[in-house]
Amino acid sequence: MNAPKKKIFYAEDSDSLIKLMTYKLQNEGYDVTVFSTGENVYESAVTEKPDLVILDLMMPIKDGLTVLKEIKSDPATESIPVIMLTTNAEEENILKALEIGAEEYITKPFSTAVLLAKIKKIIG
Repeated sequence: MNAPKKKIFYAEDSDSLIKLMTYKLQNEGYDVTVFSTGENVYESAVTEKPDLVILDLMMPIKDGLTVLKEIKSDPATESIPVIMLTTNAEEENILKALEIGAEEYITKPFSTAVLLAKIKKIIG
């Protein structure tokens, strides 16, 4: 019997990146749920308990740092690992995200191979 697929939430507002990353992640055997805004990520994480959340920093309605704070400040979701994946390379935002509890902060453009390796390291 196969082990259940690891569930990844992917919050990103770029359609081309959503297509690319969904393909790559599913190809690696992950179950991917996509959010095009930050609006419902935290609420869904509470009920669905994903194995990992990948967050863009700059998204419509609710930005990635706000979602990260919500996830990491709730005992029900604080243990869910989060990777920030964003074009924003400002040191202040990197430090803030890591301080709040992000496991990784990866800036775009990025290597999908490196991202996949980091995901495997975090959730297998």
